Amino acid sequence: MTTEQDQERAALNERHRIRMERKKEIIDAKIAAADKQIGIIIVNTGNGKGKSSSGFGMAIRAMGHGMKVGVVQFIKGAMETGEEMFLRRFPEEISFHSMGEGYTWVTQDRERDIAKAQLAWQQAKRFLTDPEIGLVVLDELNIALKYRYLDIETVLTDLLVRPALQHVVITGRGAPPELIDIADTVTEMAVVKHAFKAGIKAQAGTEW
Repeated sequence: MTTEQDQERAALNERHRIRMERKKEIIDAKIAAADKQIGIIIVNTGNGKGKSSSGFGMAIRAMGHGMKVGVVQFIKGAMETGEEMFLRRFPEEISFHSMGEGYTWVTQDRERDIAKAQLAWQQAKRFLTDPEIGLVVLDELNIALKYRYLDIETVLTDLLVRPALQHVVITGRGAPPELIDIADTVTEMAVVKHAFKAGIKAQAGTEW
């Protein structure tokens, strides 16, 4: 490497150091200002893949920190997923309730779907009133709200009166605006490509 190249690299490294030094000052100030510690509501929505996967990833993260976790799955339940099979290995740390009967286009019975969703919400409410549960995952709750299987005002009230330090993760397409309004963190998953559109079937380990 020539002396000129050495000088260019040194100059580039110095500019990078200065930019990162300034960025660190900004981030440190934001971290210092964020001094509240409360339970938060996280909503994963949108048409892209990964909403439930992210929620279960947070469940595992919480368990790693010694927190107890409660899971309620709305809609899902007709088939056992990899997440459920894995997490049920830790009954002392996580309570897993898969309480649906499958996708709405499979069940085709609105009244039965409503009854199942309401039973699932009763279990969710038990978690939401238990201060020993550090994280509650409400998988596909957004779908139950979208189809009006549950009363949105009841759901919002129960979420807002939960224990102060309890976190909640809510997943599913079509999160209602009222839920987004009270949430602390909202992520919308967007589709770029999906294997199913190329004729590739859903497979264990990647889709369930």
